[in-house]
Amino acid sequence: MASIGNPLSVEDIVEQAASFQYNVHIPLRYWLRTADTMRKEAQIYQAEGNDVQTYLLFYRHAQLVLNHLSKHPDAKFPDNKKGMALARAAVNDDLAQLEVLAPRIRKRHAEYTERRRQQQEALEALEGRGARLPQDFDGLSVGSGARERRSYGKTKLDGGENRSLAAQLAQREVRRRDAARRSVRQAGVSEEQEQERRTGGMWGEWEKELRRESDEVDGDLSRQIQEVARMQQNGQKAPNFSRPTSYQSVDSPYHYPSVPHQSSQERWSGSELRLPSQGTAPARPPKELLRRPSDSSTRPPPLPPKPPTSVPIFESPRPPPIPGKYREPEPLAPPVPSKYHDSAISTPRPSTPSTISHDNLDEFLFKPSAYLENGEPLRTVFLPDTLRQKFLSAASKNTRQNLETCGILCGILKSNALFITRLVIPEQISTSDTCETVNESELFDYCDKEELMVLGWIHTHPTQTCFMSSRDLHTHVGYQVMMPESIAIVCAPSKDNSWGIFRLTDPPGKNVILNCNQPGIFHPHHVDNLYTDAMKPGHVVELANAPLEVLDMRPNK
Repeated sequence: MASIGNPLSVEDIVEQAASFQYNVHIPLRYWLRTADTMRKEAQIYQAEGNDVQTYLLFYRHAQLVLNHLSKHPDAKFPDNKKGMALARAAVNDDLAQLEVLAPRIRKRHAEYTERRRQQQEALEALEGRGARLPQDFDGLSVGSGARERRSYGKTKLDGGENRSLAAQLAQREVRRRDAARRSVRQAGVSEEQEQERRTGGMWGEWEKELRRESDEVDGDLSRQIQEVARMQQNGQKAPNFSRPTSYQSVDSPYHYPSVPHQSSQERWSGSELRLPSQGTAPARPPKELLRRPSDSSTRPPPLPPKPPTSVPIFESPRPPPIPGKYREPEPLAPPVPSKYHDSAISTPRPSTPSTISHDNLDEFLFKPSAYLENGEPLRTVFLPDTLRQKFLSAASKNTRQNLETCGILCGILKSNALFITRLVIPEQISTSDTCETVNESELFDYCDKEELMVLGWIHTHPTQTCFMSSRDLHTHVGYQVMMPESIAIVCAPSKDNSWGIFRLTDPPGKNVILNCNQPGIFHPHHVDNLYTDAMKPGHVVELANAPLEVLDMRPNK
């Protein structure tokens, strides 16, 4: 993955793109899937405006196909000729996209270099006079802090500290894709025509036109982002949007609380908040509540309030504003007094950083949450917390018969994070120690049609403990070659330590397994740390309220 810090030059990106491991002993069909995954990722980053990552993936795809796959020993086999023809055709689109992206990347890097030069000159001039330049100058800093703040103008978020936001983002993206698919069908485009256009890079601008149907789902979540930014910039506590409040209830996991219609200033207008006394009528009408500037300036003061029911009315000790001359006060954030105590609010919890001040959810991205042993960053993988239970339920029949069951973890890429949104249980042949998928082409065709990426796999050990067998390691290396973030989940329902999420170490595990030629399904390896936990610590984050669909392709379920 390219750096998400300061702008890179085209030469830097090319150097990173060429830095990947190619192993000719891996079957060509796996490399063709890897190449296809690269292009899917590139198209998503392109739609999000991430030129650097888009350029890197298109360049890497072209180099992989032209310099390596064309010379693969399996390329001459008839079964691979169609796949190679499609890959070569896609390279033509790669080269066209690179020509468009290169000038923008060069311009951005030149502007950044010029700003750095001006900053350095100003710094030297001021230090020569005994003065010091502020740490943040023109949005740049000689330290690493500003580099963390500047990447394509987007804020970087930690996935583990922003789970509620991630869940809502996943819900929105799934709804957007569903709405776009309905619009495409309503426009008379068949599934075959849509796939041909996407594969050939001919989708053009008309998908944006069809996208308008789903625009309304973006508004509520965008307002929440702006509300968090406004309150935290004012020194106030960010609201927890995932927690039901007295303003509205949340019964369905597919609908999230929207921001109350009051602005942050209206909620926190006084230096002290007081609840009106219960059951006693005031001697005179209360002070006028703050109204929005849009309210009528001639409206008389409201009648005395009734005792509060579900929504408390907060009274300000300050005089009311003069009608018609309302002005937004200075954004001062008074502390919540001890009179009004909410245990849920008083419990510290992670919140969205105050740097979020953009108009929509597409203006931030998730930063890498972990690193491989070789130092390469890993994007966050968000795993629905209901997936394991749903998989074990689907596998229960096999588990009672001491047969393994496997499933494929499919998902989407959004804001530099990977979201598992689909559990596919393919047609398979099971024994007590193995599970083999059959008719893989049907599985991959389904993923292509649904625009899903393969992010890993899950399987059961009906009677064994939770670990990665030598067979599991050889199976998983194919996934991790396609995508470094790929995970393997092992469920051992009969044991106390009933499940685990793993990945191969890199190095040494990935290369050891790739170069292993030992015969037999189960055999020992003479390296200890072949795999590691991908969750504690790692790049996998469990997510509540995340969207998840289960598809069981087995004929006899």
